[in-house]
Amino acid sequence: MSDYSIWVLEYAYVPKYHMSGIIYGAHNEGYRKLPYGYVVIKGKGRVAMVDVGFNNKDLGAKFASMYGVENWRSPREILAQCDVTPEQVTDIFVTHAHFDHIGGTSEFPNARFYIQEQELSKWIWAMSMGRKFSFLTGAIDPADIMRMVNAAKEGRLVVVDGDREDVLPGIDIHAALDSHTWGCMYVRVRNDGKPDSADSFVFAGDLVYCMENLRGRNEGDGTYIPVGLAVGSQYNLLAATDRMLGMVGNEVKRVIPVHEERLKDLYPSRLNKEGLQVIEICLAPGEKSRVH
Repeated sequence: MSDYSIWVLEYAYVPKYHMSGIIYGAHNEGYRKLPYGYVVIKGKGRVAMVDVGFNNKDLGAKFASMYGVENWRSPREILAQCDVTPEQVTDIFVTHAHFDHIGGTSEFPNARFYIQEQELSKWIWAMSMGRKFSFLTGAIDPADIMRMVNAAKEGRLVVVDGDREDVLPGIDIHAALDSHTWGCMYVRVRNDGKPDSADSFVFAGDLVYCMENLRGRNEGDGTYIPVGLAVGSQYNLLAATDRMLGMVGNEVKRVIPVHEERLKDLYPSRLNKEGLQVIEICLAPGEKSRVH
């Protein structure tokens, strides 16, 4: 019996994203659609999210144009598909500070935000390095970092140093430092509430973009291939992949990459009227389906 209902909600997409950005070394292999999405976790009197998308204005809008993002929709419009408003969101886990994961924080006035200490401090350091090192900060909006500072002033920021269990009942956060970004983290939901859960899901942020990162080019390969971008170590990326899979009994489909277009083929899903995916990972007792 599931404690939480979980959905992955697409809020925009890049119709043609270079394969080499998704799978390390996939040069001259064309393009793939790259969905932009976030996760809603509802149950036990809480509404939590993993990441919040970006604000489609100012530098966020410039980034979106630069990366070819299309069909952006606001959190209010997207969350309504699960009968949730931004004001009802209680907890938000920020996997990392790239614009498309952290930029929408101002839309959630009542939420408490969780982020790794190293993700804040190292981006400030990286921004101070100047133009010569601007490759590192190519997807960072300084205004997003300042919004985290404002959340701290309001008493709505939890800065985490490493792993932390039961942040919410049955929900753990785990650090993957110096990997895709300085202070990446991923979220494990033990949906039966047990310490040795047999019903877990891991929400990987950008530690994983697609299924090939988890299992190789073909099913059964059993080879990890890192994503196309890391400011830290590719080994750290692979090691994090191994840990995530170990938490779900090496069942690949239980490590959830929101940038994976084929996620809709693994779980019940539907297209909304704007052509964006609503993907239903699981339902708690009494929760109605949003895809059927």
